[in-house]
Amino acid sequence: MDVFPIILVIHLLLALALVGVILLQRSEGGALGIGGGGGGGGLMSGRAAGNLLTRTTAIIAAAFFVTSLALAIIANSRSGSSASPFDALPAAAPAQPAEPVKPALPAEPVAPLAR
Repeated sequence: MDVFPIILVIHLLLALALVGVILLQRSEGGALGIGGGGGGGGLMSGRAAGNLLTRTTAIIAAAFFVTSLALAIIANSRSGSSASPFDALPAAAPAQPAEPVKPALPAEPVAPLAR
């Protein structure tokens, strides 16, 4: 069974979740941006919601990083070789050095010299 499409779908879902969680955060202090206003009667305070979103962002980002590495390793193993793609290029013959150019003589001054 090919695991590549499964990891790819998980990777895309993690990317969408990461964008969503980041957009929920308030830019000033990392607290909940939607509905987290400071009223004390909610389920979570602004600070608790901010800590939850920060922790959630870190977990999703770590999972995204792991799936990125897994996809890269699978793609590299599918290519059949771990060599560089530039190794497949034919080797060019070394170029012959050009003849050295002799320096030109300095030109005569155009403006008259002060006497």
